[in-house]
Amino acid sequence: MTTILGISAFYHDSAAALIEDGSIIAAAQEERFSRKKHDANYPVNAVDYVLKEGGLKLSQIDHIVFFEKPFLKFERLIETYLAFAPRGFKSFSMSMPIWLREKLFQKKYLFDHLKKHDENFSDINKIKFSEHHYSHAASAFFPSPFKESLVLTLDGVGEWATTTVAIGKESKLKILKEIHFPHSLGLLYSAFTYYTGFKVNSGEYKVMGLAPYGRPKFKDLIIKKLMDLKDDGSFRLNMKYFSFATGLTMTNKKFSDLFGEPVRDPKRDQLTQFHMDIAASIQAVTEEIVLKMSKSLAEEYRIKNLCLAGGVALNCVANGKILKDKLFENIWIQPAAGDAGGSLGAALAYWHSELNMPRKSYEDQMKGSYLGPKFDNSHIEEKLKSLKANYKKYDTKEVITLTAKQLSNEKTVGWFQGRMEFGPRALGGRSILADPRSEKMQKELNLKIKFRESFRPFAPSILRDDLNEWFELNNDSPYMLLVSEVKKNKQIKMNEKEENLFGIDKLNVKRSSIPAITHVDYSARIQTVHRETNPRYYDLIEEFKRNTNCPVLVNTSFNVRGEPIVCSIEDAFNCFMGTNLDVLVLEDFILFKEQQDKSLIKDYKNKFELD
Repeated sequence: MTTILGISAFYHDSAAALIEDGSIIAAAQEERFSRKKHDANYPVNAVDYVLKEGGLKLSQIDHIVFFEKPFLKFERLIETYLAFAPRGFKSFSMSMPIWLREKLFQKKYLFDHLKKHDENFSDINKIKFSEHHYSHAASAFFPSPFKESLVLTLDGVGEWATTTVAIGKESKLKILKEIHFPHSLGLLYSAFTYYTGFKVNSGEYKVMGLAPYGRPKFKDLIIKKLMDLKDDGSFRLNMKYFSFATGLTMTNKKFSDLFGEPVRDPKRDQLTQFHMDIAASIQAVTEEIVLKMSKSLAEEYRIKNLCLAGGVALNCVANGKILKDKLFENIWIQPAAGDAGGSLGAALAYWHSELNMPRKSYEDQMKGSYLGPKFDNSHIEEKLKSLKANYKKYDTKEVITLTAKQLSNEKTVGWFQGRMEFGPRALGGRSILADPRSEKMQKELNLKIKFRESFRPFAPSILRDDLNEWFELNNDSPYMLLVSEVKKNKQIKMNEKEENLFGIDKLNVKRSSIPAITHVDYSARIQTVHRETNPRYYDLIEEFKRNTNCPVLVNTSFNVRGEPIVCSIEDAFNCFMGTNLDVLVLEDFILFKEQQDKSLIKDYKNKFELD
């Protein structure tokens, strides 16, 4: 048996993954254990967890693979500073000490950390390095159900590459084309994230959620002034407007002057129609670039399958457009598309590309992305006692019946069962669930439970068999990475007065028979639920459907704004007691808020730094 440990760290979303003979055993992000969102530190807890899941000590692991090559990255930094000199000296002088102390000699730095897991680990030569975008591409292709596929990776930047095109065939994967730093779609999107007052590397999905409230008024200006965009989707950015190559900010004064407003200060400035229009514009530009790229690749290579990874692959609106355009017969997106998934890609790349091992099967290998820790009933009961919780244990069938009944009575439920999800989406393992038919639910979940901006949309989980009856989609979307429209016969057409409402005012208009998951443009980010990967969640939605004739639940991640998704029983209980959640379901245990000791209620709203 050959075991490979994959690690990603030191930029954002550190993670660890373990494979045995090419099969994925476990994978998890460090943030879930450390409770620090997007934790970039060495993933000590994630490594401990995957080793424990595999029943292995570190000294028993055959190969350890880091997801990128630090020397190449260092070369890019030096060459960038030289190219832009003397601009950027401040940024250069700030980044060099950490590179010289930690990042440049990463093999030794990793070795010193790894030794702490197991004093018998002594072989530094077990540590290998993959390339950043190759790790992304491997994470997308090797677990996919395709024998042959085009693989497109788009993100901020790895070592040099920001976009790559590869072809995967059976157990071979080869990168054929690259776009290099500083020309980056991920960094362009992040520049607008920064400009609209959100945090780079965590607020991009807010820009995507804000976009439907605006109109893409600045789309042509962005394409004309900020880039040189070719018909095949390749592009170069006009670096006169950006500071990210050398500065401490993403954009500069020229950028602000071009659009006519300064960078929004989130502490002081409200979101206005201008920011919604800016969000709509960069989203439209992103979709145009991704579609041009996809179309050109589909025509050039005539391959019917497409795999996607890299942070931009989390832009589920763009993904939905590729599917809608029928450029490819099938699309598969790595659920941990960002840097966390690089840990898994690095391990799989080594197994197939370095050790030349064949793929065993051509089915989705991600196991529904349920690759994190799970807890048995005895552990849960022990924790609930120590937390002084009031709980009751039921058999599994009763749990399903009771929870579905609570949901149909418009109660909000913290749902904690099975293994934790790998990647940024909750997929029915660590989820907050609610009734999508409720008109007040979107606002209530945002403001009273998630403590976040009211404009943020929620996603539906739907039984796969019922998908086409409710949405304009007939493809599996198990990882909530495709956006589609609610079926016309479920929509409620807006009258003229409602059509003319601006921005956030549209939020209160009921737009379908499942308003809690219908965004202002009638779209939804869909998760299809499959009995094979999550039988308990499937049974719950089926029971809810029996009660209500609706095979859909609102599914949002089990956390509050700024908090990583819950991982342990304590995390779940603390979040339950710190928010307006009504019910908490932990495997076979059910807790009702009104039965809990009021002195255990926590001030949770200010516990986590806003994202």
